[in-house]
Amino acid sequence: MTEYERSHTMPAPPERVFDRAADVGRMGDWLPAELHVRAEELPAVTVHEDRTDEDTSALLRARRDQMRIEWGTREQGGYAGWLQVAGIDSGASEVTVHLSFFDAGHDPGEEQVTGALDDSLRRLERQVGLRADDAAG
Repeated sequence: MTEYERSHTMPAPPERVFDRAADVGRMGDWLPAELHVRAEELPAVTVHEDRTDEDTSALLRARRDQMRIEWGTREQGGYAGWLQVAGIDSGASEVTVHLSFFDAGHDPGEEQVTGALDDSLRRLERQVGLRADDAAG
């Protein structure tokens, strides 16, 4: 098993960050460009990965009371992960994302995964900022 974890501070309240991250219909705005999530009957989702051109059955659970999103493959057991939002001083948030690959065939490697996680967290921060701008305007 291989595990990766990255964290990023965002200048937004945790509720706003969580709501944006947990919106299945808008996950494509912040997930890596090669991943596409399509909701079925939640918690069931299908994840399409451009790298392998495969659809994978997965589960996705958003727990607002815990500010936590959890996901993982259903049949294959190839990977699982979570995203945790925590409030910090002055209305900011710390967002941590963790991935576990149980099957080496699903793990694209440390450089690619950590780069994708960092990029996704930056994209999520931009999306949270855009939402705040939309609400103010």
